[in-house]
Amino acid sequence: MNEAVMSASERKNELGRRSFLLSAGALAAVPLLGGAAPHSAAQAPAPGRSPAPSAIGRRRLGSLEVSSVGLGVQNMSRTYQTTIPTRSEMINIIRTAFDRGVTFFDAAEVYGSHEVERILGEAVAPFRENVALASKFGFNVDLETGERRPGRNSRPDHIKGAVEGMLKRLRTDRIDLLYQHRVDPEVPIEDVAGAVKDLMAQGKVLHWGLSEMGPNTLRRAHAALPVSAIQNEYSMLWRGPEGVILSLCQELGIGFVPWSPLGVGFLTGAIDLNTRFAEGDIRGGESRFSPENLPHNLALVELVKRWAERKRAAPGQIALAWLMGRSPGSSRSRGRRRWRTCSRTSARLKCASLRPSLPS
Repeated sequence: MNEAVMSASERKNELGRRSFLLSAGALAAVPLLGGAAPHSAAQAPAPGRSPAPSAIGRRRLGSLEVSSVGLGVQNMSRTYQTTIPTRSEMINIIRTAFDRGVTFFDAAEVYGSHEVERILGEAVAPFRENVALASKFGFNVDLETGERRPGRNSRPDHIKGAVEGMLKRLRTDRIDLLYQHRVDPEVPIEDVAGAVKDLMAQGKVLHWGLSEMGPNTLRRAHAALPVSAIQNEYSMLWRGPEGVILSLCQELGIGFVPWSPLGVGFLTGAIDLNTRFAEGDIRGGESRFSPENLPHNLALVELVKRWAERKRAAPGQIALAWLMGRSPGSSRSRGRRRWRTCSRTSARLKCASLRPSLPS
């Protein structure tokens, strides 16, 4: 079957049967506070194609409204296992996600040396007005080739050049949510905010955020230009943000977007004592998967599996539902290329009996 010309229903059925490697990494957007969105692409349905109603609902990152479950594309040009996915299959997954109610999509210039932004831009072109697109700057990336060089680069002129490239690759006239991917110690955060403010004045950026910054940097950034969202690692496996960052986001009215809420696949049960990582797979160097730590961490996976059995759900659903229950936020899965698993997780989150509450 030619996937490039499938109908939406055919695409759902075909992708439900196909077996793709489950790439880990998921990310959940958990906004603590929100307001009316003055210009949210996700709120302006374009004629002819709209996302399906979904049990996952909609939530806010600051004033940006997004679907409660979204999809990122980090591994759609190269997987953790270092394999190269088929481009048409990746586009079909993005479009099927939209057909299932997902309107929040995330990329970065550093992912795939610009390639994932091209994949995302092509995939959402038929319904761009119905979705919110996020991307990131901050690493020292060659603006022409996408080559990642040592260090970081958040100089104002580089930020503006990076955004111009993003707009072309994403086939759009604005970035709904622009993150600083990592803080540049050589550039004051006030200068970064100033560059983003200029881009906002031109209508090229609508909202901005930061990733993995310290609390003082966040306060300074927010004072210079109101921040809509923070993106830090957060999951059952890693709960570091509960110490300071989550409460600071609540205080300042900033949305929180956890990346890797499935623990780079760990909380889905895809990794066990027999797992060996391919050369180049970044997970191979993480201490949580080292021989001395893995057996202890697998106890958490067993707990998640037991809850999944009780709720008749997949382990990944339980992990995402736990995040959604930490606060009245939204959840976004990143880097998945197996739609059967992806749709189970998103469509059946309600079975986990979500009860939003603030972090303890």
